[in-house]
Amino acid sequence: MRGKEEENIIKQVAIRSMAKAIYSTENIGHYGLAFEHYTHFTSPIRRYPDLLVHRAMAHYLNGGAHLNKGALDLSCKHSSNMEKRASDAERASIRYKQAEYLRERIGQSFGGIISGITAWGVYVELRENKCEGMIGLRELPGDVYRFDQERYCVVGQRTGRKFRLGDELSVTIKSVDMDRRSVALVVEGAEAVTTSGKFERWNTAPKRADKRGGQKKAQKKGKRR
Repeated sequence: MRGKEEENIIKQVAIRSMAKAIYSTENIGHYGLAFEHYTHFTSPIRRYPDLLVHRAMAHYLNGGAHLNKGALDLSCKHSSNMEKRASDAERASIRYKQAEYLRERIGQSFGGIISGITAWGVYVELRENKCEGMIGLRELPGDVYRFDQERYCVVGQRTGRKFRLGDELSVTIKSVDMDRRSVALVVEGAEAVTTSGKFERWNTAPKRADKRGGQKKAQKKGKRR
């Protein structure tokens, strides 16, 4: 697949197909390493499960009896939960620092790759700094887009244009919300792409039709003097 159009999307989907690892007393091997038997065993010790394995190894080398499986299962479950909490905290802190960094770069453009696609928007990871932001579906230029979950893309309803997982894209930092630790992006140049040559924003929102089939015009509200 190297060098082919589908290279990026296959890489993304292959990684996401891997199940989240958990600690357990049941030996199921290691799929990624193709090992029939696998356990944590690092030096220096970095995680509590490593310490459990070191202790178990010393215990059995000294001729010890079978360890209590129920107690080990509880330790495994606790370690898995704590690892998830630590991972969530790490991701939250990274998102905050990324938002803080990009807050000083609003209006600047970067090359990126589509790292995620949802029913509400397209996520883009910037190549230069690995920061991630989102383009709302309504912000995608020139059409009304719908999410196609099976094909990992969003599709323009009129033009058929697709934004796919793994596609490369040039984007501009639109805004940053520090409270939500989120970064809003727009496609680079989307505000200046018109057939008339005028600088105006694409209107991607569908127009509402009235009962007679015509376009419903916006009415100004105000008090008469």
